[in-house]
Amino acid sequence: MIVVMQPAAEEAEVKGVCEYLETAGLAVHLSQGVERTIIGAIGERAKLSGLALEALPGVEKVVAILAPYKLVGRAFRAEDTVVGIGPLTVGGRTIQVMAGPCAVEDREQLIETAHLVKEAGATILRGGAFKPRTSPYAFQGLEAKGLEYLAEAREATGLLIVTEVMDAHTLPLVARYADILQIGARNMQNFFLLREVAQIDKPVVLKRGPSATIEEWLLSAEYIVSGGNPRVILCERGIRTFETYTRNTLDLTAVPVVKHLSHLPVIVDPSHGIGKWRYVPPMARAALAAGADGLLVEVHPRPAAALCDGPQSLTPDNFRALMAELKGLAAFLGRDM
Repeated sequence: MIVVMQPAAEEAEVKGVCEYLETAGLAVHLSQGVERTIIGAIGERAKLSGLALEALPGVEKVVAILAPYKLVGRAFRAEDTVVGIGPLTVGGRTIQVMAGPCAVEDREQLIETAHLVKEAGATILRGGAFKPRTSPYAFQGLEAKGLEYLAEAREATGLLIVTEVMDAHTLPLVARYADILQIGARNMQNFFLLREVAQIDKPVVLKRGPSATIEEWLLSAEYIVSGGNPRVILCERGIRTFETYTRNTLDLTAVPVVKHLSHLPVIVDPSHGIGKWRYVPPMARAALAAGADGLLVEVHPRPAAALCDGPQSLTPDNFRALMAELKGLAAFLGRDM
């Protein structure tokens, strides 16, 4: 349930409600908006029933949340969440572009890519140091050495870095280097990992699983937020359908739907969503038109020689052309890049 405080509720009254709920054995989550303070009470139904909350000073009303996800839904927070990442924000007026290779292959490849994506206008460098691959014989990433190269690229360019964490064992190492942690599609419902990530004070990009419904996706986000980390960025990256011409089916309807259901920011990964580079630019433009707060795009200086996902990676020239188009589109939509 959520407890909606009166507009003029004092800090002591808010504190009193929180203490009352905690004494009843409930987890308390505070959301202080522009006009209202809302207190989320999470716990067993038996503990929620029989509470005399509306009798407490400063309480305006008590509302039961019917959706299975509580904290990531609009009922808990009406205003859009803006996730701060150093000097950047995701979810506000500015559209952020995360770009780089699927995998960190060597130092030269990464540094070269970092410079070119920054010059084109990207603000965050993406690159996998640990790579979950379907085949055990495929390139698995440079692991710790890849993280070191990412840190060096950040030092050389000023770009923040986002990279994937695959398991709880390597989470501390990845968190030591990354500015943003990425939960890949295969791990979207790795609930143990989600609980561990919730304990890390880093923003999290949560990719939608290839067969996940929107509700399942939001419930995975709920694991992270309810565990103590509210800085979650949802990422649509395509779902599995009967279509085989493209790698996945990029579900851009998810962008407005999720933005209606949830206050969390939403970005789109058209590279994995399509799997063919020539379709990435139109889907990137369509994602912004649908309301996406950012993009995750694969760029490689020599896609034909890439060790991972070369067919869906943009060349430097194609990426520059895309960024020029997106800047014009963003201005038309009343947003910044």
